[in-house]
Amino acid sequence: MRGAIRLVVVPAIVLLATGCATKDWVKNLVGQKEVEIDQRVGTRVGAVEGRVGEQGQKVTWIENELGTVKTTAGEARTRADSAYSRADEVDGRLTRLWNGRHTRQLVETIHVQFGFDKWELSDGAQTALTNVVKDLKTNPNLTVDLEGYTDPVGTPGYNVGLSQRRVETVRRYLIEQGTEMPRVHSIGLGPLNGKSTEEHAKQRRVTVRLMVNQD
Repeated sequence: MRGAIRLVVVPAIVLLATGCATKDWVKNLVGQKEVEIDQRVGTRVGAVEGRVGEQGQKVTWIENELGTVKTTAGEARTRADSAYSRADEVDGRLTRLWNGRHTRQLVETIHVQFGFDKWELSDGAQTALTNVVKDLKTNPNLTVDLEGYTDPVGTPGYNVGLSQRRVETVRRYLIEQGTEMPRVHSIGLGPLNGKSTEEHAKQRRVTVRLMVNQD
């Protein structure tokens, strides 16, 4: 009887010992898995955070570039507005000067002649303009009006351009000789007049009018 009890007790003890060992093994295994999972999760989280950081840097760079572009565009717009403003001022000033020419009194008229389809100054033209420069330097109240003309030969568009080139040649010469730019008013008008009885050679000219303010 006692032997039977012993046989029953021994397997029970072995079973209990085995059960304890199994629980410990399970705990160890679960612990290892938890560690592995934590490591994997940590690795993935780190990778995601790294990507997020890179994207954040890209976003910051893009924002900086956009800011630079906006600043540059703003500066360009400011410069353009300033340029337009100065152009309007110059245009208004020239318009006032030209419109005001009727309030002045004619002092003298000189005709500077040109060759056919030419706009270079001859020696005689330069001599006449030198005298005009002397008069302008002597009397600061004098101004000069330049009107360029051509003969009727050729197209109207070409003749207007030719008359402007002739006027510009005279204007440049006066300024190079010391005349102040605001005192010279010039315009190219093309063919003198379709009904003019003057010879064509006389129509190829720039009319120089010395003017003085009536005041």
